[in-house]
Amino acid sequence: MASTQHAGTSDSAVRTHEHDSGEFKRDMGFWGNLALGFTYLSPVVGVYTTIAAALAISGPPAFWMLVIAGLGQLLVALVFGEVVSQYPIAGGIYPWNRRLWGPKWGWMSGWIYAIAINATIASVAYGAGPFLGALFGLEMTPLANVLLALGILVLATVVNFGGTKILANVAFIGFAVEIIATVCLGTWLLFKARQHDLSVLFMDFRSADMQSDAPFAAAFIGAAIFGIYLYYGFEANGDVAEEVKDPGRVIPKAMRTTIYVGGIASMFIALGLILAVPDFGAILDGTATDPVGAIFLSAFGPTGFKLVMAIVLLSFLSCTISLQAAASRLMFSMGRDHQLPASNFLRKFNHKRAVPPYALLTAAGLPAVVLIISLLSANALIAIVSFASCGIYMAFCTVVIASLRARAKGWKPKGHFAMGNAGWVVAGTALVYQIFAIYTLVTPVPDVPWYQAWMVGLVGAAVLVIGALYLVVRRPYRFNAGPTGDAHTGEIDLRYANPISQTEEVVDMAIRLGGGKPHTYPHNGSERQ
Repeated sequence: MASTQHAGTSDSAVRTHEHDSGEFKRDMGFWGNLALGFTYLSPVVGVYTTIAAALAISGPPAFWMLVIAGLGQLLVALVFGEVVSQYPIAGGIYPWNRRLWGPKWGWMSGWIYAIAINATIASVAYGAGPFLGALFGLEMTPLANVLLALGILVLATVVNFGGTKILANVAFIGFAVEIIATVCLGTWLLFKARQHDLSVLFMDFRSADMQSDAPFAAAFIGAAIFGIYLYYGFEANGDVAEEVKDPGRVIPKAMRTTIYVGGIASMFIALGLILAVPDFGAILDGTATDPVGAIFLSAFGPTGFKLVMAIVLLSFLSCTISLQAAASRLMFSMGRDHQLPASNFLRKFNHKRAVPPYALLTAAGLPAVVLIISLLSANALIAIVSFASCGIYMAFCTVVIASLRARAKGWKPKGHFAMGNAGWVVAGTALVYQIFAIYTLVTPVPDVPWYQAWMVGLVGAAVLVIGALYLVVRRPYRFNAGPTGDAHTGEIDLRYANPISQTEEVVDMAIRLGGGKPHTYPHNGSERQ
């Protein structure tokens, strides 16, 4: 049932309503929003870090997992586009679920996504280490890798503190560089370094022993990590909704375009790399430990190889910047609703730069803590990072489930982008894909101790249990401001999405014209009459 006010006025002193004033600056257009999602998705980062593992599982047919995952995530992007078009609120998954279902569902999804995205920031920053080592011919020690990752976090934080316009411009530069690099590298590999024709994409290169141990279908499904680890980032388009001009129209289009452009770029560079592999058997039996590096060195020579590594490092930096921007908006959104510990800091806003400073620092500090802990225990880093992708898919799943529930209760999307009755089929199919992705990620790894085999599932369960305990003990939903679970009522409250003025009087006038009740302003303890 929709609710805009909870019983018990004692909480009103610490509650804020749905965006009393316009805080963010709407400096981001379609291209900036697209660039943010694309650099978060980052074909370079995704393909280069997972292609060797995918080829080692099923060989060149792993390529088709990029197609399957791309189609599955496009369905999810359509669902997200429909929701964000009606509720273009900063923080994305958390406020969407709060409006579609209610405060408890919204809080739990926000908690899962916050843990997952901060873990992803740490993993991306840490993953840049081997490429820096390759660029300068260094052997990256754990300490050197962590120091590099911390340096990337510092640079990302500086860029994000510059404000929305700088973020959009930097994201677009990263977008342009990555697109140009992908086209140039992929074209060179396809025409100058190609070793095979397209038929290898349909061939099983596994040894006789491997084929007898497992059918090809099982190996092919195992290679799903190729696409699963790649196709997310479009949710970041919605995380910055309050900084986008005409968000109800722009963001759904940017989400879909992120999948289109990211998918095509990923498939193009992946195809070039796969067809340039000299010996698939060496990858499958573990003899070739760094096939991507070997291909680049052979195709481009020492000088060209260093240029490629520099582009890869730039892509890692761009990806970290976009991840941190998305994470900070999520924590700010939850903070201004007093849903997290230290919310009084997370909700603070720097009006000069139009950024949430403490949420940004938190989106740098938490990944930094993960990285530093890794020096004490490499297993701790593996445990946290292993949950990253699974947690994001779990959070995605909550939105798809909430949208289906809201439809069943009578929700008819009122935004600029709506799928009508087709939304049932799209959301249902998207849910099937999400469940498949989660199942793939939690499937135990063979030939290792049980606690390592079930690492992803165990960490995921721990996150859920800790979140549930906090929800029961602290009951953060008591402090939730603004409408919750009201999607099916047909009412639309866009006070977050359409900030009208910095003044309380004009906001109150707008609310009155909309038939709503004026805000209670906790800073003066009075209600405008």
